Amino acid sequence: MAAHTAVIDARRSRQALLAGSVGNFIEWYEFGVYGFLATVIAANFFTLQGESEITSLILTYAAFALAFFCRPIGAVIFGRIGDRIGRRPTLIAVLLLMTLATALIGVMPTYAAIGVAAPLLLTLLRMLQGLFAGGEFGGAVSLMTEFAPPGKRGQYGAWQSLTVALGLLAGAGLVTLLAALLSKEQLYQWGWRIPFLLALPMGAVALWLRLKLEETPTFTQAQRAPRTDTAPAASLRGVVTTILLGIGRMMGWSAAGYTFLVVMPSYLQTSLHATFQQALVATVLANVGFALTILPAGILSDRWGRKTVMLTAMLAVILFTFPLLHLLQDTQSSLAIKGIAVLTAGAVVGLLAGPGPAMLAEMFPTRVRYTGLGLAYSLSNAVFSGSAGLIITGLIKQTGNIDIPAYYVVATSLVSLLALMTLRRDDHLRSLNER
Repeated sequence: MAAHTAVIDARRSRQALLAGSVGNFIEWYEFGVYGFLATVIAANFFTLQGESEITSLILTYAAFALAFFCRPIGAVIFGRIGDRIGRRPTLIAVLLLMTLATALIGVMPTYAAIGVAAPLLLTLLRMLQGLFAGGEFGGAVSLMTEFAPPGKRGQYGAWQSLTVALGLLAGAGLVTLLAALLSKEQLYQWGWRIPFLLALPMGAVALWLRLKLEETPTFTQAQRAPRTDTAPAASLRGVVTTILLGIGRMMGWSAAGYTFLVVMPSYLQTSLHATFQQALVATVLANVGFALTILPAGILSDRWGRKTVMLTAMLAVILFTFPLLHLLQDTQSSLAIKGIAVLTAGAVVGLLAGPGPAMLAEMFPTRVRYTGLGLAYSLSNAVFSGSAGLIITGLIKQTGNIDIPAYYVVATSLVSLLALMTLRRDDHLRSLNER
């Protein structure tokens, strides 16, 4: 009987891992596609008469940032629902809503067709996407870590980050393929719609997987336990303080991740005058590096602790950023050397992203875990990821300093380094029920 139960538990754990991962894949595939097609979207929706190309790009990133700033609202709304009625029904709801919003972008008329209504409607859809996506991370990470077998929480949580990498890679790969198969005119006229419309079949597969899910045992146990409203870990003040600490620990990860993995194509085109194809290849390489180190980092954090792995990775980001950017700017450097550099940049970010989800899950008690870790993640991403393109592009336009991306990444990473020092070395060994 015990062996049979163990088999069932292992099956449920794998099922939860797959169902949680697939929603994250779709979410980050779409957000990556928007970033990789930023110059195309700018031309179709945000091109204003008498304004420069970089101004259109800034407006495109403004819509990108607005979507991220809606994520914390979604994290609160869906997080509270998920902490009260369960992870499973909430994750099904956010998946359906997110898929619909993404597909609608694929059928949106452009500025040439309906004028100023086009950028306004696109921005509204982006905001709705952000709202619904805000409910995805907290639920998916809660699902994965609460179903994780003992001693494998870092590995299971790392799958969330891996599906981020795979989603970004799928988006970059599809956009690269479309750019190779279609003429520039075809890509700008209708080809850009294809990646958004593909959200429909992907969403159908994800829905099928999530409908087969069971509720997590950790949540079920917490629901049956008597409520103690005076418990300091669950108090409002304690939760807010923990969220702020989580944001501090994530700042560098958020800033470096989006600077190296999403903003890079537009930066290479507008500031370093690379071609669209060269910029996409560089981004694919960075995301390959990112994907390669995520699972190993999560597994190592189960053995050595989150603190050791994440502090080491954050130091590497701080030390590596300026040399990377200068290497990309150097006209004498070969394409092979530049390719290795962006691959390494992505790999360093992967070392943070591997242990990161489990680290956040371990910060919150079960009754507020969905809300707490979702809000910490979404606020950090709203400020330091969603605004990265807007901040970097705007400052480069204003100052003419093409080192701005490096200053941005290093400044945020220094704050994270200090926040990560507050991690306990035994957090990975404690049960989530102890939070």
